[in-house]
Amino acid sequence: MVWGTVKDHKGYVDVQSVPEAGTRMDVYFPVSRTEILHEDAENRLEAYAGSAERILVVDDVELQRTIAQAILAKLGYDVHTVSSGEEAVQYLKHESADLVLLDMIMKPGMDGLDPFKQILDIRSDQKTILASGYSETDRVKEALRLGAGAYLKKPYSLKKMAEVIRKELDK
Repeated sequence: MVWGTVKDHKGYVDVQSVPEAGTRMDVYFPVSRTEILHEDAENRLEAYAGSAERILVVDDVELQRTIAQAILAKLGYDVHTVSSGEEAVQYLKHESADLVLLDMIMKPGMDGLDPFKQILDIRSDQKTILASGYSETDRVKEALRLGAGAYLKKPYSLKKMAEVIRKELDK
Protein backbone atom coordinates (compact mmCIF):
# COMPACT_ATOMS: atom_id res chain seq x y z
CA MET A 1 0.00 0.00 0.00
CA VAL A 2 2.88 2.37 0.77
CA TRP A 3 4.42 1.82 -2.66
CA GLY A 4 1.04 2.40 -4.34
CA THR A 5 0.52 5.66 -2.45
CA VAL A 6 4.03 6.91 -3.24
CA LYS A 7 3.62 5.97 -6.91
CA ASP A 8 0.20 7.69 -7.09
CA HIS A 9 1.83 10.91 -5.84
CA LYS A 10 4.70 10.67 -8.33
CA GLY A 11 7.24 9.99 -5.60
CA TYR A 12 9.82 7.29 -5.09
CA VAL A 13 11.34 5.15 -2.36
CA ASP A 14 15.08 4.78 -1.77
CA VAL A 15 15.95 1.58 0.12
CA GLN A 16 19.35 0.92 1.66
CA SER A 17 19.90 -2.37 3.42
CA VAL A 18 22.97 -3.74 5.18
CA PRO A 19 22.88 -7.33 6.46
CA GLU A 20 22.83 -7.49 10.26
CA ALA A 21 22.85 -3.66 10.46
CA GLY A 22 19.34 -2.82 9.29
CA THR A 23 17.36 -1.22 6.53
CA ARG A 24 16.67 2.43 5.82
CA MET A 25 13.80 3.55 3.61
CA ASP A 26 13.57 7.17 2.50
CA VAL A 27 10.32 8.25 0.84
CA TYR A 28 10.41 11.24 -1.51
CA PHE A 29 7.51 13.27 -2.88
CA PRO A 30 7.65 16.15 -5.36
CA VAL A 31 7.54 19.66 -3.93
CA SER A 32 4.49 21.76 -4.62
CA ARG A 33 4.28 25.52 -4.38
CA THR A 34 0.54 25.46 -4.96
CA GLU A 35 -1.42 27.12 -2.20
CA ILE A 36 -3.72 24.77 -0.34
CA LEU A 37 -7.33 25.85 -0.48
CA HIS A 38 -9.01 25.44 2.88
CA GLU A 39 -12.67 24.55 2.75
CA ASP A 40 -14.95 23.70 5.61
CA ALA A 41 -14.53 19.92 5.77
CA GLU A 42 -17.90 19.36 7.43
CA ASN A 43 -19.75 21.19 4.63
CA ARG A 44 -17.90 19.21 1.97
CA LEU A 45 -18.77 15.90 3.61
CA GLU A 46 -22.45 16.79 4.01
CA ALA A 47 -22.84 16.48 0.25
CA TYR A 48 -21.77 12.83 0.51
CA ALA A 49 -23.51 11.89 3.76
CA GLY A 50 -25.51 8.73 3.98
CA SER A 51 -29.02 8.34 5.31
CA ALA A 52 -28.71 4.95 7.02
CA GLU A 53 -28.20 2.97 3.81
CA ARG A 54 -26.84 -0.48 4.66
CA ILE A 55 -23.30 -1.15 3.51
CA LEU A 56 -21.61 -4.53 3.76
CA VAL A 57 -17.82 -4.30 4.11
CA VAL A 58 -15.97 -7.46 3.02
CA ASP A 59 -12.29 -7.59 3.96
CA ASP A 60 -10.06 -10.31 5.41
CA VAL A 61 -7.98 -7.79 7.40
CA GLU A 62 -9.64 -6.77 10.65
CA LEU A 63 -7.95 -3.36 10.72
CA GLN A 64 -9.22 -2.58 7.20
CA ARG A 65 -12.77 -3.54 8.24
CA THR A 66 -12.48 -1.34 11.32
CA ILE A 67 -11.23 1.65 9.30
CA ALA A 68 -13.94 1.28 6.65
CA GLN A 69 -16.62 0.83 9.29
CA ALA A 70 -15.50 3.94 11.19
CA ILE A 71 -15.43 6.09 8.05
CA LEU A 72 -18.81 4.86 6.83
CA ALA A 73 -20.45 5.22 10.25
CA LYS A 74 -19.15 8.80 10.45
CA LEU A 75 -20.81 9.43 7.09
CA GLY A 76 -24.15 8.16 8.38
CA TYR A 77 -24.31 4.64 6.93
CA ASP A 78 -25.52 1.45 8.63
CA VAL A 79 -22.40 -0.71 8.36
CA HIS A 80 -22.03 -4.48 8.63
CA THR A 81 -18.75 -6.33 8.16
CA VAL A 82 -17.64 -9.84 7.24
CA SER A 83 -14.15 -11.26 6.89
CA SER A 84 -14.38 -13.34 3.70
CA GLY A 85 -16.05 -13.69 0.35
CA GLU A 86 -17.76 -16.83 1.56
CA GLU A 87 -19.27 -14.95 4.52
CA ALA A 88 -20.43 -12.17 2.19
CA VAL A 89 -22.29 -14.64 -0.03
CA GLN A 90 -23.96 -16.25 3.00
CA TYR A 91 -24.88 -12.84 4.45
CA LEU A 92 -26.52 -11.72 1.20
CA LYS A 93 -28.54 -14.94 0.94
CA HIS A 94 -30.41 -13.85 4.08
CA GLU A 95 -29.90 -10.08 4.38
CA SER A 96 -29.81 -7.17 1.98
CA ALA A 97 -27.28 -4.41 1.50
CA ASP A 98 -27.65 -1.20 -0.45
CA LEU A 99 -23.98 -1.50 -1.36
CA VAL A 100 -21.13 -3.98 -0.92
CA LEU A 101 -17.57 -2.71 -0.42
CA LEU A 102 -15.57 -5.76 -1.54
CA ASP A 103 -11.83 -6.28 -1.04
CA MET A 104 -10.28 -7.89 -4.11
CA ILE A 105 -7.34 -9.63 -2.40
CA MET A 106 -8.36 -11.96 0.43
CA LYS A 107 -6.52 -14.93 1.90
CA PRO A 108 -7.36 -17.73 2.37
CA GLY A 109 -10.37 -18.53 0.25
CA MET A 110 -12.00 -16.62 -2.57
CA ASP A 111 -10.62 -13.35 -3.84
CA GLY A 112 -13.10 -10.59 -4.71
CA LEU A 113 -14.08 -11.74 -8.20
CA ASP A 114 -15.48 -15.13 -7.20
CA PRO A 115 -17.80 -13.89 -4.45
CA PHE A 116 -18.84 -11.00 -6.70
CA LYS A 117 -20.02 -13.49 -9.33
CA GLN A 118 -21.91 -15.48 -6.68
CA ILE A 119 -23.46 -12.30 -5.29
CA LEU A 120 -24.72 -11.43 -8.77
CA ASP A 121 -26.37 -14.85 -8.92
CA ILE A 122 -28.25 -13.97 -5.72
CA ARG A 123 -28.91 -10.30 -6.50
CA SER A 124 -28.23 -9.38 -10.12
CA ASP A 125 -28.54 -5.65 -9.40
CA GLN A 126 -26.32 -5.58 -6.28
CA LYS A 127 -24.34 -2.33 -6.15
CA THR A 128 -20.71 -3.12 -5.43
CA ILE A 129 -17.50 -1.16 -5.09
CA LEU A 130 -14.19 -3.00 -5.35
CA ALA A 131 -11.27 -2.13 -3.06
CA SER A 132 -7.59 -3.05 -3.04
CA GLY A 133 -4.23 -1.74 -1.95
CA TYR A 134 -2.74 -3.02 -5.19
CA SER A 135 -2.96 -1.78 -8.75
CA GLU A 136 -5.99 -2.58 -10.87
CA THR A 137 -5.60 -6.23 -11.94
CA ASP A 138 -7.24 -8.24 -14.72
CA ARG A 139 -9.60 -9.71 -12.09
CA VAL A 140 -10.61 -6.19 -11.03
CA LYS A 141 -11.21 -5.29 -14.68
CA GLU A 142 -13.33 -8.44 -15.09
CA ALA A 143 -15.47 -7.53 -12.04
CA LEU A 144 -15.92 -4.00 -13.40
CA ARG A 145 -16.94 -5.47 -16.76
CA LEU A 146 -19.50 -7.65 -14.97
CA GLY A 147 -21.07 -4.62 -13.32
CA ALA A 148 -19.09 -3.56 -10.26
CA GLY A 149 -19.52 0.19 -9.97
CA ALA A 150 -16.07 1.48 -9.12
CA TYR A 151 -12.57 0.63 -7.95
CA LEU A 152 -11.48 2.27 -4.67
CA LYS A 153 -7.75 2.22 -3.97
CA LYS A 154 -6.53 1.65 -0.42
CA PRO A 155 -5.57 3.24 1.84
CA TYR A 156 -9.02 4.71 2.25
CA SER A 157 -9.44 8.43 2.65
CA LEU A 158 -12.64 9.82 4.11
CA LYS A 159 -13.27 12.15 1.17
CA LYS A 160 -12.56 9.65 -1.61
CA MET A 161 -14.59 6.89 0.03
CA ALA A 162 -17.47 9.31 0.61
CA GLU A 163 -17.47 10.45 -3.02
CA VAL A 164 -17.26 6.97 -4.55
CA ILE A 165 -19.94 5.45 -2.32
CA ARG A 166 -22.38 8.33 -2.70
CA LYS A 167 -21.94 8.27 -6.49
CA GLU A 168 -22.63 4.54 -6.65
CA LEU A 169 -25.65 4.72 -4.34
CA ASP A 170 -27.13 7.59 -6.35
CA LYS A 171 -27.01 5.64 -9.65
